Amino acid sequence: MGRYTGPKCKPCRRIGESVCGTQKCAVLRRSFIPGQHGPTSRPRLSEYGTQLREKQKARHLYGVLERQFRNYYEQASRAAGNTGELLLQLLERRLDNAVYRAGFAETRRQARQMVGHGHFNVNGRRVDIPSYKVSIGDVIVLRDKSQKSALFNDSEKDRKTHQAPKWLKVDMTKSTVEVTSLPNQEDFEQNIAINLIVEYYSR
Repeated sequence: MGRYTGPKCKPCRRIGESVCGTQKCAVLRRSFIPGQHGPTSRPRLSEYGTQLREKQKARHLYGVLERQFRNYYEQASRAAGNTGELLLQLLERRLDNAVYRAGFAETRRQARQMVGHGHFNVNGRRVDIPSYKVSIGDVIVLRDKSQKSALFNDSEKDRKTHQAPKWLKVDMTKSTVEVTSLPNQEDFEQNIAINLIVEYYSR
């Protein structure tokens, strides 16, 4: 599955909110939309435009491309329950997101890279697929060789003070994460208007 490789803050400026997760996001300095003509006011969005922007915001927050995001929506719409909540649950259950939520990475983008480089085992097996879907009972472990990496040593102090969501049981002394339940509404990104995304795909 492909991934977005352009300027990491360009989507933030397009959407008007930080979706890259970095503290030095360009949208904080240049809130106007990207383009060669400098600062311009944001056009008033139609109902469709508002729905589209919300979908794009969620997509960039979790770092997935359009086709993959649509696949998540179709999975959620076929399952019994609230489609919007099920969609966010599927996004939260991605391995790269679980690594980010557990505190091993500062951003989801960094977590995706860590997983892709094979730094984690799931249930004793090395997994390098960021979109891998974790389930209740899964145990994610930072590999022994990776624990000695400067990448993880530099963030060790921050990881020990990180507050993980309730659906993840984190033991930083052992560098392990256990999935104890499925993420629910209080664990989701609070700034996503999921009803607008459902309306977008229900057109």
